[in-house]
Amino acid sequence: MGQLQQIEQDLIELGYQIVAVSPDSPATLSKRIAEADSQGFRYTLLSDASAEGAKKFGIAYRQPDKRYHRMLEEHSGRDHHILPVPSVFLIKNGEILFEYVNPNYRVRLHPDILLAAAAVHAR
Repeated sequence: MGQLQQIEQDLIELGYQIVAVSPDSPATLSKRIAEADSQGFRYTLLSDASAEGAKKFGIAYRQPDKRYHRMLEEHSGRDHHILPVPSVFLIKNGEILFEYVNPNYRVRLHPDILLAAAAVHAR
């Protein structure tokens, strides 16, 4: 989300609302919301602890490494061990106009690419 802050104002000016969806429970997210507020982020942070949203977007996967299961259960409050693949979607009127999905969580979408895609589909 740090790189998104670089283009956040540009996206807002293009008419976009920024929404981040986390696999964490609402209780866990309340701490992150406070952090985001203190850093000046202006996006909405939502919980998908049930993983239903991730499943519907086709980005859900079950964490196979049991070493992470306890941590996932603590953060989500669930025992399904499902995580979303890191993804970015531009959605307008319920239609996905652009998507970036990369199972390698270390590789993130460059803000310039997102901004260019957003400009093409703006308003």
